[in-house]
Amino acid sequence: MDHRPPDHRPLDHRLLGRRAQQRQQRRAQILAAAEQVFAAAGFEGASMAAIAGAAGLPKANLHYYFGTKEALYAALLEELLQLWLSATEAIRPESEPAAALEAYIRAKMAWSRRRPQASKLFANEVLRGAPLLSAHLAGGLRELVEAKSAVLRGWMAEGRMAAVEPRHLFFAIWAMTQTYADFETQIRLVLDVPALGEAEFEAGVATVLRLVLGGLALRA
Repeated sequence: MDHRPPDHRPLDHRLLGRRAQQRQQRRAQILAAAEQVFAAAGFEGASMAAIAGAAGLPKANLHYYFGTKEALYAALLEELLQLWLSATEAIRPESEPAAALEAYIRAKMAWSRRRPQASKLFANEVLRGAPLLSAHLAGGLRELVEAKSAVLRGWMAEGRMAAVEPRHLFFAIWAMTQTYADFETQIRLVLDVPALGEAEFEAGVATVLRLVLGGLALRA
């Protein structure tokens, strides 16, 4: 006989799973809206009301998931930084240098095309002194760059690529790839096109690859 009180019912794990999925989707919905609003208005110009409007949600939902505008902004920057860091996955000691660097450059260009507002938001944060990103830039990003630079130094020591200062190589790749997002308007106006499309990005990728791989003696 079941002597449990009536209110002690077994948990419906499927229901809990659906609720967790809904929470993840709602959080992603808020972050996507925040990306657009922060990129367009800047941190100071953005408001929780504007982000709620862009997300199509009550403002109370934003406070429930993130608390404050500062916490929402910090969460968004952290997500964006993780995207940039994940692009270096191909750079491993056992990788073929030309293929690894090409994969990295293509990944960076793909993010510039798919998430231009994210890149602009990241750039704006750095331009204002990175008050919310300083710890990450001096910590996680620096550690990653040092680790990947060690891989490049190993390739150079083995004669598998030309010798350059690897950290400055990363800076150059960032500049060449992220400019297609951060300075999209400038590029679009100079090219006299209404928007940067597949043809423009493919030309950009080909140019960056030729400059980087050719300069490193990885491709003729």
